[in-house]
Amino acid sequence: MKYDYIIAGSGCSGLSLLYKILQTPSLQKKSILVIDKNQKKNNDRTWCFWEKNPGSFESIVYARWNTLEFISDDTNKKVDLGPYTYKMIQGIHFYNFVLEYAKKFKNVVFIQESIIDIDSIFNEAKVITKKNTYTGKYVFNSTNLFNPKINKQNSLLQHFKGWNIKTVDPAFNSKVGKLMDFSVSQENGTTFMYVLPTSSTNALVEYTLFSPSPLKQEKYIKELKKYIKEVLKIEKYTIEHEEFGIIPMSLAKFEQNPKPNVINLGTSGGYTKASSGYTFQFIQKNVLDIVKNLKAGKSPVQNLSFKNKIYRWYDRTLINVLLTKKLTGKEIFTIMFKKNSAHKILAFLGNESTITEDILIMKNFPKIPFLLAGIKSLK
Repeated sequence: MKYDYIIAGSGCSGLSLLYKILQTPSLQKKSILVIDKNQKKNNDRTWCFWEKNPGSFESIVYARWNTLEFISDDTNKKVDLGPYTYKMIQGIHFYNFVLEYAKKFKNVVFIQESIIDIDSIFNEAKVITKKNTYTGKYVFNSTNLFNPKINKQNSLLQHFKGWNIKTVDPAFNSKVGKLMDFSVSQENGTTFMYVLPTSSTNALVEYTLFSPSPLKQEKYIKELKKYIKEVLKIEKYTIEHEEFGIIPMSLAKFEQNPKPNVINLGTSGGYTKASSGYTFQFIQKNVLDIVKNLKAGKSPVQNLSFKNKIYRWYDRTLINVLLTKKLTGKEIFTIMFKKNSAHKILAFLGNESTITEDILIMKNFPKIPFLLAGIKSLK
């Protein structure tokens, strides 16, 4: 059987696209095949993002904050987010929400198979698994089949280990999230703690680094224990859930359209914000654009707008500065938060700022390192 759309990978980007298609009356009857080797039954991810208004997944937002804290050597700021709200969604809630919604549509088929290749043939695309070959008008791919080579010369890795902890006694202010705490050792690269309380006795505590390679698991565990005991002053707690992740922060080019009728999604399509690692909100913008084009009978391939090309240049410039070690991530983010309001920073990091706002933020950075990195990033 040939399908209208094949979604290769049922993670955040694949299921976000499926949900948007099924919400669009002119597209919701298209034949759709979703292929993934795994069923989404585990709470394997936590996504955080910010937005001004209630979004498509508002009903499954697990926690939200209007105030965030930034800590560095000489800076300790609690910042109001203005028009933005910082939100958390747990992976299992997202998977269940979309999969339950998809049950209403008999034209959506889920197959659990390992994908080994994706190719184009004539005016169609095909997905080859270990068992079968499936053909569709378009294949939307979030596997790593077409990912560029990542190495220490062109990339840093954002790697993190997080614990959801439950304390015996009240220990948190659930109205204030700690976005970055740079008071921890920087010996392994840009390093900060990230603390998001969801109640007075529950919080996500995450140890995050930007560096060329991950650490041994024992190191993450040691630093989490140390921070919880020495900084948060918590002695008694249980670990309710834990997760580990690695996100590329890369100068390498992630192709959006690696082959005719094959469209990459999510990180594979370059929709992870290279300078920060945030992905969820950029996936949502991307799938909205794809669905808009499909609805209009156009190719789903996106041509980057001039503004988005500028934002990618900003990202490449920042990564170049970090790779050449002209400035540390701690120094860059400290300058940013000391000199600017939080909602301006979030607009900048969310690709929603104006050119004037961009200039006002960037003028505070040391000129020479960023100028040299900016020129290098034009290549």
